[in-house]
Amino acid sequence: MYCLVVDDSKVVRKICCDIVESLGFTTGQAEDGKIALEQCYKKIPDLILLDWNMPVMTGIEFLEQFRQLPGAEKTKVIFCTTENGLANIQQALSTGADEYVMKPFDKAIIEGKLQQVGLI
Repeated sequence: MYCLVVDDSKVVRKICCDIVESLGFTTGQAEDGKIALEQCYKKIPDLILLDWNMPVMTGIEFLEQFRQLPGAEKTKVIFCTTENGLANIQQALSTGADEYVMKPFDKAIIEGKLQQVGLI
């Protein structure tokens, strides 16, 4: 299973990759939505851990375009963000996210969300 970690923070990308790799995933990284979308044209991930606030293309903008790609409907997308308003959560879910995690998070939280979406 392949997970794409999309976050403008190199530290957060490393933490996310370490967590999902410990759960058996292979990983890729992108520092913004535009780079992530380019990677998804080449390979549709099984899982995307997605930040909201990024330069160039936000998480929501990425998700709107990603969900239009052939095969993207099978990908589980989990927002991992500091945006905690109810309106943000509703927008993320209505745009196509499967789950929503607040930063900071740890392995147990990510593992629980992956169980909820059926990936582990």
